[in-house]
Amino acid sequence: MDRVTDIPENLARAADPARVNDYDSFAEAYSAENENNLVNAYYERPGMLALAGDVAGRRILDAGCGSGSLSAALRDRGAVVTGIDASAGMLALARRRLGADAALHVVDLRDRLPFAAGAFDDVVASLVLHYLEDWGPTLAELRRVLRPGGRLIASVDHPFVAYTIQAPRPDYFATTSYGFDWTFNGQSVPMMFWRRPLHAMTDAFTTAGFRLSAISEPQPDPAARELFPDDFHALSTKTCFLFFVLEVPPSAAGSDDRPAGGS
Repeated sequence: MDRVTDIPENLARAADPARVNDYDSFAEAYSAENENNLVNAYYERPGMLALAGDVAGRRILDAGCGSGSLSAALRDRGAVVTGIDASAGMLALARRRLGADAALHVVDLRDRLPFAAGAFDDVVASLVLHYLEDWGPTLAELRRVLRPGGRLIASVDHPFVAYTIQAPRPDYFATTSYGFDWTFNGQSVPMMFWRRPLHAMTDAFTTAGFRLSAISEPQPDPAARELFPDDFHALSTKTCFLFFVLEVPPSAAGSDDRPAGGS
């Protein structure tokens, strides 16, 4: 992630809200940066794939799929992938990558998902939940579209990082916004994320009906040591992202939780 700048805590008050997190305005530049860089290609995506394990034949919803790099990796491993993203520009790049017949939909994760209950075996949410102030409605929808025994695999900005990079530091136990600038090919774009304490994350998951299976702070791919000698040590010795595996209890009750034809 780029260095955080001294942007007011509530960036939406300091900048045009339409420009904040506007992926359509920098989709190409972001996708190119994301493709082979250290943090995404050699740390976050390998971490997500390791937690997903054997996905052959599994129906997976990539929630916040961006330009489709994780979707492609899951599909290459035999998964049946559906991708959603709020950015039409990012989805256009995903369709270019995945093909015209790929199941891709413009969907804002704050809205009801256009899928039946129990439609998926897994949901992957890669670096997307920290864009949301309120996780409750989104997690409830992700829980709804998962079958009993299904999994939500998510990565977010580590709450300790989001806390320590702000000056002055906010109340750790509060949910607060923080802003920064991302720069791609000389283009600077304003972003705003929401940070919350670790217990608020786990509370939100359990309130939505998930059972916490794993919390992970993985190491980057060892192959990155030679590719990024200047940055590898820092990434491998400091917190960056936090990963979760959440399960829907297999005995989840309610007919709307079960896909047609059984699990």
